[in-house]
Amino acid sequence: MSEIIITRAGLADRAFIRSVSERTWPSTYGHIISQEQIDFMMDWMYSDESLATQMETGCEFYIASIKKEDGELDAVGFCSVSAENNELGEEKEKSKNSIAHKLNKLYVLPAAQGTGAGKALLNKSIEVAKAAESTSLFLQVNKLNKAYTFYLKKGFIKEHEFKFDIGNGFYMDDYVMRLHF
Repeated sequence: MSEIIITRAGLADRAFIRSVSERTWPSTYGHIISQEQIDFMMDWMYSDESLATQMETGCEFYIASIKKEDGELDAVGFCSVSAENNELGEEKEKSKNSIAHKLNKLYVLPAAQGTGAGKALLNKSIEVAKAAESTSLFLQVNKLNKAYTFYLKKGFIKEHEFKFDIGNGFYMDDYVMRLHF
């Protein structure tokens, strides 16, 4: 298996992050939601301004790169993780002594799926959460997204389903999943 290198992303990486999203969303969501909703969500979550705000307000972005034989790095995916007030979580997670982290995003280019990059990004998110003494990592995943089974295999449990109104008449119809530490 190829060596996967994880690095912290910054403002200069916004174009790469948007590019990965633009290249993964059609195959991930094209059969689930309309192109209009994809366009709306891309502008909402991946504009330069939105990404800058996310980075400046506690979201940590990481980039996965595959180390090639010549030593060069080929960036193939990214994730975003942040400490959360955990409005979606269990009651015990809401106590003052317990914090949770949220895996906000994790995308790997279709050609690089199966290389271990997704697993490496997930492991980095878990590492970040544990280092902050979180008791769990949670996420939202579309009910029809095949990544749902990836998260199940990695030990996440489905806590509940929720339909999130994101505006403009669009919804995210998701499972909320959690990995306890």
